Amino acid sequence: MALTSCLKSYTWSPSPSLPRKPTSNSTIFFATSQPQQTQTHSSLSQNLTPAQLLDTLCRETDESSALRLFNWASKQPNFTPSLPIYEALLAKLGKAGSFDAVEGILEEIKFSGCEVTTGTFLIVIENYAKFELYDEILGVVELMESEFGFQPNTHFYNSLLNFLVDGNKLKLLEIAHNGMVSRGIKPDVSTFNILIKALCKAHQIRPAVLMMEDMASYGLTPDEITYTTLMQGFIKEGDLDGAMRIRDYMREAGCAATNVTVNVLVHGFCEEGRIEEAMNFIQEMTSVGFYPDQFTFNTLVNGLCKAGHVKHALEVMDLMLQEGFDPDIFTYNSLISGLCQMGEVEEAVEILNQMVLRDCSPNTVTYNALISTLCRDNQVEGASRLTQVLTSKGIVPDVCTFNSLIQGLFLTRNHSSAMELFEEMKNKGCQPDEYTYNMLIDNLCSRGKMEEALSLLKEMESSGCTPNVVTYNTLIDGFIKNKRIEEAEEIFDEMELQGVSRNSVTYNTLIDGLCKSRRVEDAAQLMDQMLMEGLKPDKFTYNSLLTYFCRVGDLRKAADIVQTMTSNGCEPDIVTYGTLIGGLCKAGRVEIANRLLITVQMKGMVLTPHTYNPVMQALFRRRRSNEAMRLFREMTEKGDPPDAVSYKIVFRGLCSGGGPIREAVDFLVEMIEKGFLPEFSSFYMLAEGLCALAMEDTLVKLVHMIMEKANCSDSEVSVIRGFLKIRKFEDALATLGSILDKRKPKKTFWSR
Repeated sequence: MALTSCLKSYTWSPSPSLPRKPTSNSTIFFATSQPQQTQTHSSLSQNLTPAQLLDTLCRETDESSALRLFNWASKQPNFTPSLPIYEALLAKLGKAGSFDAVEGILEEIKFSGCEVTTGTFLIVIENYAKFELYDEILGVVELMESEFGFQPNTHFYNSLLNFLVDGNKLKLLEIAHNGMVSRGIKPDVSTFNILIKALCKAHQIRPAVLMMEDMASYGLTPDEITYTTLMQGFIKEGDLDGAMRIRDYMREAGCAATNVTVNVLVHGFCEEGRIEEAMNFIQEMTSVGFYPDQFTFNTLVNGLCKAGHVKHALEVMDLMLQEGFDPDIFTYNSLISGLCQMGEVEEAVEILNQMVLRDCSPNTVTYNALISTLCRDNQVEGASRLTQVLTSKGIVPDVCTFNSLIQGLFLTRNHSSAMELFEEMKNKGCQPDEYTYNMLIDNLCSRGKMEEALSLLKEMESSGCTPNVVTYNTLIDGFIKNKRIEEAEEIFDEMELQGVSRNSVTYNTLIDGLCKSRRVEDAAQLMDQMLMEGLKPDKFTYNSLLTYFCRVGDLRKAADIVQTMTSNGCEPDIVTYGTLIGGLCKAGRVEIANRLLITVQMKGMVLTPHTYNPVMQALFRRRRSNEAMRLFREMTEKGDPPDAVSYKIVFRGLCSGGGPIREAVDFLVEMIEKGFLPEFSSFYMLAEGLCALAMEDTLVKLVHMIMEKANCSDSEVSVIRGFLKIRKFEDALATLGSILDKRKPKKTFWSR
């Protein structure tokens, strides 16, 4: 059951003695040359019993006063401190972060000969974890053995492992677990449950399942916590079906489910928006003795709000009240968040007022819903002001607050401010989470800053935040879009080394990248690997391969792809047909493409410009302008609206096809009114035709329309009008062309 194959280890050498690492300004040293007796000490009897001292220590709020009291008591005749006194003092000093003083007390315990227990050392470990001094935790084990001759047991290691898991220190967890194994300490069910929780946290679901199956070899049987932990792991990965399979194993094993298990699965259904199934599942479980509790109602309210059914969520809250459960902070936060997602901010504020009237104080989550909505609506300044209000009420902004503000800054293209806020977030002690890092990595990838994205990945790992499948998928996509396919493959391989399960998005992204790099054989091999890992190719997988074969003109293999796709139960979509139609047109098979277009229409699919554009372009090239225009009008009436490419194809076809010039002029006017500007080379052809037919007045009107739609500056308009006025049309067109060329984005057309 060693974790070596599951969690990546790293070199670490534990210290044999407790390290000196004070973390509090009130560091207390154990030895003092002159005891400082306060009035409290002098008022105590010299015959103070250990029980009386323990009670006084527990009531003492200041750790330095507690230590002075202990020093005073230790000097009284016939007084011997007991273990509870030592442990109370360790807890008091550890809670304040006075770890030098903690070391002194441990030295005193050792020399006093007082018999310690595992609980003594767990107090120290718990406080190290509280101050996130996880590296020091393993040193406590060495201290127990070398200084006290005390051997840790299963219970001790379970607590230690659990602190490391909760702190997300999975590498240290592996070292600690290896130490447990090497010492011959037998695991129990709790040990396995903690390790399974660790693997689920690291997104290593399959190893977690194997670990559960390994329990039998130790004579152990999984309990409800084991099964429920795995269910939560599957749900976190978006695999509710996997969670339901674990539930079936649990039932077959005869392990009874409590409300905790049922609520976990209800939460899973709601997370995926499967509210009706959640209701049916609750109904099914009530028939075998399950009674919905506060968590069940809150989960349903939250699920309904996320699905946009806030009205139904309010009805569930009414039912909740009827059943004797008062709405709590979670209930109200779900409703406020749901209303904010729907843009109903005023209604959300009404719920906030209700909440306050019912003595339920808003928290960070409450305000985060409103802050997130403002950021989503590009109102980052308003969100920042609300954050200041939150802080003024003594509520500390959390990771979600920062995430919303960073996302808002990215949406407003304020990248540098977003990165500055990220640094401020860390400086204020707010630990970024997976979402923070994934958002930042995605932004860097989209801007082609791949080295910075990789640097952030390393920071993410070193901070204890485990990269997930989304992190790696984002990097793979970033490298592919930046034409660095080999590095994308390296990231793909790294996922296996890190034990992160790849999903369909991972494979589809890399397969598409390989196809675009003309490495179709490698793409086909990757699809085979995808099948071996139990993932079924979908329309995205097949469409990537289809696009490649259509691009290179191999229609036979393209047809085979569509055939394979259909036989494997993957129905071709409009993208599939559009790609195939484009391939047929490119190969000169226009009639077949036209017939396929009609066939797709008969299937009831709504045709897109991607489907129409290749056929129209091919018809214009064959001087079949009337048929091309018929398809364009058909698209405007029956399909999706024409896009910029559609207008470009038609306008170019009308200008170069030798048809009636009035038709080209009328179409240009229509095109401009729809918010598209013409490709200048096509407009120049039209202008030449108008001048040849002495239709200069029409040309002047069209130029003015284009200038207005292109938002030309007053000086630019003045120059062009000057040329038109003296009938220097060539100069006017050259100036207009240069102006439009400077403003031209990567695509040919400008939108409104």
